[in-house]
Amino acid sequence: MHSSAPEALRLPLPEAARRFTLSDFDFALPPERIAQHPAPERSASRLLDGTGAPPVDRIFRDLPALLAPGDLLVFNDTKVVKARLYGEKPTGGKVELLIERVLQGREVAAHMKVSKKPPAGTVLAMDGGFTATLLGRWPDADGPLFRFAFSADAYALMEAHGHVPLPPYITHADGEEDARRYQTVFARQPGAVAAPTAALHFDAAVLAALEARGVRRASVTLHVGAGTFQPVKTENIAEHRMHSERYDVPAATQQAIADTRARGARVVAVGTTTVRTLESWAASGVAHGDTAIFITPGFGFRVADLLVTNFHLPKSTLMLLVCAFAGHARVMALYRHAIAQRYRFFSYGDAMLLARRPWGDAG
Repeated sequence: MHSSAPEALRLPLPEAARRFTLSDFDFALPPERIAQHPAPERSASRLLDGTGAPPVDRIFRDLPALLAPGDLLVFNDTKVVKARLYGEKPTGGKVELLIERVLQGREVAAHMKVSKKPPAGTVLAMDGGFTATLLGRWPDADGPLFRFAFSADAYALMEAHGHVPLPPYITHADGEEDARRYQTVFARQPGAVAAPTAALHFDAAVLAALEARGVRRASVTLHVGAGTFQPVKTENIAEHRMHSERYDVPAATQQAIADTRARGARVVAVGTTTVRTLESWAASGVAHGDTAIFITPGFGFRVADLLVTNFHLPKSTLMLLVCAFAGHARVMALYRHAIAQRYRFFSYGDAMLLARRPWGDAG
């Protein structure tokens, strides 16, 4: 892999999206509704079934009964790495790195939190006894990230000395619970700095019940980046510059989707990251690469029929995606219901099940 970023898939904004402004995706969330810890059991989370009217309050372990034999669940099998590292500059100033991407050899692209940015060539002394040499900006001289060369293998150093990169709205320091629970039970491919949170609710019992019901499984990979937590800052959503992430749709998954379509069954995407991966592949015909796809109302979905997803931050790209998928008015009503019924929000929170709106229906 090269140190420069490959060109990422971007699509023009649908005309229907221009009817909306960022404020249309805002809502008031009481701070106590933000889950700071996971439910005691993965599948004991609540599940808001928003596929019909009125919505139904369920428990996540009810999901298998809501699906049909022959349906295909598609998971994101990315694995969260301990991407947050601490160290200091030669002057003694403290530095925090959040590794966004492992590049070639021992090089990484990272966010850097520091009081004063050091010049290229600076060698940071990192906690754990290794060094990180600042090589410059990434992916180019004006890039938002920084390129570092570590003194040993990046993945090994993160595993030994890194911290779980909890989202900014979780206020406690990472601990043993987070190392275990901010990771899905089927995480396989290391590279994410945020968990595909809808999949956190699945455990062995739910997977067994799905298999017994005849629901099939497939996987994709999208290495979730820190950009997933960045709010949209422009009231005109067309001005938002979407972050880029690496994805892969294996041949076996492509075949599983084709087989599902052939038997008239449904593709159930587990999480917005899975939706972005499947729709990037469908839109481009490219199964492996980088995507900066920005899914907004008016988007023509080609793959996902149902979506399992958590509750998302207001004014976020993920909020726009779920509104595009299930309809803006419907999603906003479901969020009002969830707040009134005291659902738990965001990464460690509860889940919802949504059905795709018909093509061309952006309302």
